[in-house]
Amino acid sequence: MSRLEKLVLATNNPDKMKEMKAVFSIQGSIVLGLDNFPEVGEIEETGATLLENSFLKAHAVHIITGLPAIADDTGLEVDALNGAPGVFSARYAGEKATYDDNVNKLLLDMRSVADDFRTARFRTVSSFTDGIRELWTEGIIEGEITREAIGAGGFGFDSVFKLLQNGKTFAEMTEKEKNKISHRGIALRKMQELLKNTFKE
Repeated sequence: MSRLEKLVLATNNPDKMKEMKAVFSIQGSIVLGLDNFPEVGEIEETGATLLENSFLKAHAVHIITGLPAIADDTGLEVDALNGAPGVFSARYAGEKATYDDNVNKLLLDMRSVADDFRTARFRTVSSFTDGIRELWTEGIIEGEITREAIGAGGFGFDSVFKLLQNGKTFAEMTEKEKNKISHRGIALRKMQELLKNTFKE
């Protein structure tokens, strides 16, 4: 099977793009961002699941650019909120919500939830399409929702998600520490291996 020469990371979110580029690489391949393809614009996420949204973005970018595309969609699933915000994580506080808007709404919604019941997980689904093949992987990491924002790094819900494995929020970690263990890092490393095996020389 032929080598994967070029592929596009299908996100307009600069924070996600930075993480994806830090984690993902394929030897011998040129990995491009959407900053190279301004004609793509915003892609509406109308899927009912993370997998559907991920493939919506991958397909749209592949069709417009003509290149293989990798996309992902991530959701924070809070047990006390029956899995919400889930697929609506990026717009939890509304369509034009900022990171702070979403965090503040989550903390408000969780204000009466006891410490023992604040469990949650981040789930990322990564997808790939080249018009012929469709592949996907998943990364999950368990944690709990804090009672206030902790840490100055990261983005999204990172400051209120404390990992079970080290007791830190993602916002307290360096980028390197986060990428090594994060849900997105797990999903992208799985995708990296899947593509290496799929596109062997």
